[in-house]
Amino acid sequence: MVDAFVRLVCPECGKEWQDNPADLQDLRSNFSCPACHATRRLTEFMRTERDLEAVKQFQ
Repeated sequence: MVDAFVRLVCPECGKEWQDNPADLQDLRSNFSCPACHATRRLTEFMRTERDLEAVKQFQ
């Protein structure tokens, strides 16, 4: 089995990281940056449209 990952970027501080899409919460829920703790909807942290589509497949 291939492990999936999505790329995330904080719209406030610019921190970039990767996470398993199965471990992420609902796309419409609030999500906080692990670096600056800015809180926005999870969809706003997706780096690309492909990352957003990958998360949708796991929900």
